[in-house]
Amino acid sequence: MSIKADFHLHTSFSGDSEADMEEMIQKAIGMGLKDIAFTEHMDLNFPVTDTTPEGFFECNVDSYLYHLLLLRNKYVNDINIRFGLELGLQPDIVKQNVKVAKDHDFDFIIGSVHVVDGFDVYDPAYFEGRSDEEAYRSYFEAVYENLRSYSNFDVVGHLDYVVRKGRTLDADYSYAKYSDIFDKILNRIIDLEKGLEVNTAAMKYGLKELNPCTDVLRRYKELGGEIVTIGSDAHKVEDLGRGLDRAEEVLKDAGFEYYTVYDARIPVQVKL
Repeated sequence: MSIKADFHLHTSFSGDSEADMEEMIQKAIGMGLKDIAFTEHMDLNFPVTDTTPEGFFECNVDSYLYHLLLLRNKYVNDINIRFGLELGLQPDIVKQNVKVAKDHDFDFIIGSVHVVDGFDVYDPAYFEGRSDEEAYRSYFEAVYENLRSYSNFDVVGHLDYVVRKGRTLDADYSYAKYSDIFDKILNRIIDLEKGLEVNTAAMKYGLKELNPCTDVLRRYKELGGEIVTIGSDAHKVEDLGRGLDRAEEVLKDAGFEYYTVYDARIPVQVKL
């Protein structure tokens, strides 16, 4: 396996994880990884429910950074540990997100869309009263609108994230069905000189492909896109590094010769 990086990891500093950061680091070292990025959640204005109380996805960045720096120093000779964030994008919190991204010297920021029109996309209510196709298209249109209003991130996270919770998952889903909106999204990403994340967590949801699907990655490459990071989206220690071999196969199939890691917001290409 030539991929030696996992650039999407969550620990107990994210509301939906109890993973210990040091155990994550030890697991990565044991796997022979060279670069990892912790990307704790910062999803402002996330819908409040019984399971996601107010502030549930809002990381205490100062505490997170303090802990990371201690461990970075401890394992400095064993692995490169990056200070990252998964920033939830919504059109009505652009100013707040601008401040979050500027308040600390992050190494890497994933821009992810988890909320559309006030609904958590994982909430069944998002799909009520419409077909999967309608729900998926609404999500992709929201992604595009977010990319028009905000750009202080490095890669777009799990671009077709919405298919994880559709009634039919990705059984009837394809790039071709949404090529018009996907091409707008991909061209916007390229114009902004940003990248795409290949997210392997799709494997645990029973999807036939990773997020995004191979044809989306292939189209991104055809349009001139070159920046792709790989992340397991692990919220548990045992999930760290999951599917990196699969991601390598997918990237090569889509025509990529390199994957990307970040340091101080600067992309570095690594040969596959």
